[in-house]
Amino acid sequence: MKVILSTLNAKFIHTSLAIRLLKAYSGHEFDIELAEYTIKDPVMNIVSDLFERRPDVIGFSCYIWNIEETLKVINIVKKVMPEVQIILGGPEVSYDTGYWMERAQDVDFIVMGDGEETLHHLLQVIEGDRKFHFVYGIAYRKEEEVIINPPRPKSDLNSLPSPHRFPEDIPNLGKRIVYFETSRGCPFQCQFCLSSIENGVRYYDIERVKADIMYLIDNGAKVIKFLDRTFNINHSYAMEMFKFLIENNRGCIFQFEITADIMRPEVLQFLADNAPVGIFRFEIGVQSTNDPTNVLVKRRQNFEKLSRTVSIIKNSGRIAQHLDLIAGLPEEDYDTFRKTFNDVFALRPEELQLGFLKMLRGTGLRRDAEKYEYTFMDHAPYEILGSHKLSFADIVRLKRLEDVLEKYWNAHRMDYTLNYLMKHEFDSPFDFFQEFGDYWEGQGWQKIGHQLEDLFSRLSAFLTQRGVKRKAVVLGLMKLDYFLNHKYKPRKIWWESPITKDEWSLALHSVIERPEAVSGGFAELKLGERELHKHAMLEVLPFSLQDVLEGGTGDAGETEGERTLLMVLYQQDNSDQPSFYTMQLPAANPV
Repeated sequence: MKVILSTLNAKFIHTSLAIRLLKAYSGHEFDIELAEYTIKDPVMNIVSDLFERRPDVIGFSCYIWNIEETLKVINIVKKVMPEVQIILGGPEVSYDTGYWMERAQDVDFIVMGDGEETLHHLLQVIEGDRKFHFVYGIAYRKEEEVIINPPRPKSDLNSLPSPHRFPEDIPNLGKRIVYFETSRGCPFQCQFCLSSIENGVRYYDIERVKADIMYLIDNGAKVIKFLDRTFNINHSYAMEMFKFLIENNRGCIFQFEITADIMRPEVLQFLADNAPVGIFRFEIGVQSTNDPTNVLVKRRQNFEKLSRTVSIIKNSGRIAQHLDLIAGLPEEDYDTFRKTFNDVFALRPEELQLGFLKMLRGTGLRRDAEKYEYTFMDHAPYEILGSHKLSFADIVRLKRLEDVLEKYWNAHRMDYTLNYLMKHEFDSPFDFFQEFGDYWEGQGWQKIGHQLEDLFSRLSAFLTQRGVKRKAVVLGLMKLDYFLNHKYKPRKIWWESPITKDEWSLALHSVIERPEAVSGGFAELKLGERELHKHAMLEVLPFSLQDVLEGGTGDAGETEGERTLLMVLYQQDNSDQPSFYTMQLPAANPV
């Protein structure tokens, strides 16, 4: 019996841990192939590939991001291969299973919950006596009736074979994200999350986990993303793993979901002192700082402790942090969400993701949707359209904010400019992103693409239309950010009136004659005129850049006629990152 286990990933770089777990468990008894596609692949291409493989059974792993495309594939598969048995599994179909069996008439079976033992038993019965009523954890069809069997007890994780040892995966380990779990389950009961349904946490033996990770690193893995819902819930397990990964990383990057307010001080200090820069990335779900909201969704969270953890990690400069918010939770209106956003943005995470509440099947909030007057999409991803506190008009506005947040803050194209604007020109970060997002939408820019220069010119157009108190300072910071966005000396600029050739020549001679007056150890580079012509960009800024970078407004320099020579150098080390230097120019200086 030929079995294909398949899924539609969001992108090529993603891999499916689920189908590898299933193959590892059943591959010794059945002829199993893995077939991964993406949600962007044409449906006919997917069906054609499956058809060429001549399967007897196809199993699809289903999530909110792929279920609709998966159903389209199944519909055509059943038309061209009506004899093929179709099995669905995964979190999207493990709840409201009767609905899926009714909606997707081409589906023969659904596996609910942990799939390894259940699928294995199901495949044995399909090939054998077909007595499906003995297979716990499945739904199946008996003539016109849908039968849903009792659930299967949870698996002992240490009885499951490793899903990470397939030779055919080795060529792509360095090109894709490897998904990895050290545990299943979650101790918390957040009512918007599927993890709240499974009580308790089960762990893999830590020595087995270490052996699998070393195998992956030895074979070229570059990024490993841990799927544990709360990686640090078991403090000793997490600490041992952090130490192991620090000692054995070999440049591999590890991503974790952590709960920041329970991170112990000794763990924090260890990471701050010992984690190599860039190998760890933490994802932290904050969701809301509104206390009534957190009570209603059963989310225990100490924001003060969370803030302390995030700040210590950020100040260490060693670990990038990605913080999540959810708009649309109960009792969270536009104004309280503004406060939530500003509370979290004040921590200045490297990334702040604004998501919108999704009414996932099986969650408490979906069950209580009527209580909070939720309207939401009928099909996945079930995103809300409104609630008792947040109107559709509010959601539309927040979508505009999200758009520019992604393009500007999370992409880190203008950190100096944005930090200055949010501190000195706007009432709060939320107000900056919201006003800019509204303007962006009003210009119709959401309908067209953009190059790097477009992002700068569009922000400039917005600020010109709105008006800013210190336009020269903002323009100077935008110039600095633009230069820093290039690996090589840029050939074009987006602003009018760049430094003239005469000013460039005078500035260059000032630098060559007085290298000790240039900041940041520039004199030690001992660069001559030829190297500077080739690798330097120069601009004269009509304010003290040093004052601004230290938190000042730049007003003092403006009133006193103080100016700064900004010099950005490219290709001076192996990092491919430009570096910048400054030189103070008194008002009397002819440059």
